[in-house]
Amino acid sequence: MNKKIAVLLGGTSSERKISIKSGYAVLNSLLKSGLNAYPIDTRDYSLIQLKQEGFDKAYISLHGKGGEDGSIQGVLEYLKIPYTGSGIMASSISIDKFRTKLLWKSRGLLTAPDIYISKKKILHLRIKL
Repeated sequence: MNKKIAVLLGGTSSERKISIKSGYAVLNSLLKSGLNAYPIDTRDYSLIQLKQEGFDKAYISLHGKGGEDGSIQGVLEYLKIPYTGSGIMASSISIDKFRTKLLWKSRGLLTAPDIYISKKKILHLRIKL
């Protein structure tokens, strides 16, 4: 029997709809390839159950916060379930575009010019106007 693969999709981020769409595209591809894959909507499912239900691997098809920020990766590592994509640290850093760019600059990588505007700065600008 093939390994049991959880296709993690949906979730609770603002990118839920696209995560469901891309997750089912992945699921259908895995099934067509003869793999033993199942859709798991992390909004309605406790990831702790993955191990109890015999899942051996996870394909992360979650987008945004809760899927690309290292949190799901941390749970999967705790459960010792291999997963697709980047690890905890790379995910948690790369979700923050500002800090990612600072890291790149600190390593001497060329980056396009940018401007960072925080909610605090926007509030300050509104008060000044």
